Amino acid sequence: MGILPQEVQKRLLTLDPTLLRGTEELRLRVGQPLELCGQHGSCFLHKKDGITQHAADGFITTHDVLTQTVQNVSQHSLYAVEEELRRGFITIPGGHRVGVAGRVVVDGRSQVKSIRAISSLNIRIARAFPGVANNLRPYLYRKTDGQPQNVLILSPPQCGKTTLLRDIARQWSENLLTRRDLPVKVAIVDERSEIAGAVEGIPQFVVGPRTDVLDACPKAEGMLMAIRSLSPDVIVTDEIGREDDAVAIMEATHAGVAVITSAHALSIEDWRKRPHMDALFAARAFSRYVILSRRRGPGTIEAILDEGGRALL
Repeated sequence: MGILPQEVQKRLLTLDPTLLRGTEELRLRVGQPLELCGQHGSCFLHKKDGITQHAADGFITTHDVLTQTVQNVSQHSLYAVEEELRRGFITIPGGHRVGVAGRVVVDGRSQVKSIRAISSLNIRIARAFPGVANNLRPYLYRKTDGQPQNVLILSPPQCGKTTLLRDIARQWSENLLTRRDLPVKVAIVDERSEIAGAVEGIPQFVVGPRTDVLDACPKAEGMLMAIRSLSPDVIVTDEIGREDDAVAIMEATHAGVAVITSAHALSIEDWRKRPHMDALFAARAFSRYVILSRRRGPGTIEAILDEGGRALL
């Protein structure tokens, strides 16, 4: 909350600590009440004190409040974060991600150059939950030889995919899964700076002593870079979906490197309908599929499937 104006910080600190601990997003929109989203659902910061479900009674995000927050996020230099703005978000210390909306500036090729006249922010609060992958341990390695499985985590947004990926990376890196004589080396290709939450290249989350991080690196290129230069046993990355991603995953598996990653989808059937993804399924690129939901809170494991989509759990 340190990036918010003092007035807003003071109001938030008067709220029930349980509510704050369960808050996953703070959403600031010019002319609209400040919204808190999370395990409690959605509510607004009240214009006097506490929270409210009625927008008319909410604390309005003024242009000054938004401007101060943007200045704090960018350390008073939007130019310095222009490359991140081009991707629609800024990662700040602690691994928190600030999504940005406003007037999008494009070049002559219709490629996004930046975002100007910022009108709303989505502050996604990153938290680490060490041990969240414990229940998955038996499914993360082959029983025959202890080798890492190729794993794809599927869920809609905000179901805990990235948090789970982070803990799987940490557990492999700390040699907690099979107690191998030769521990696994992990490479995280962190295109959106969310898995390791790196700032100036330094991970803000604990990702293990045998982990190398390629921060803000495109997934497909980063996977190939890691194979060529970091000799990983496991590559961890987030939110695959493009043809280049699929090609890089096949390259990794053919090189004997396990890939642990995620994608937005309600089910394996939905995921297979996306361009280039069914080819990965047909090639049995993944030996385990983990389906998550929020049914009992973020990270609810709905199913674990094998390489053919058959239920193991």
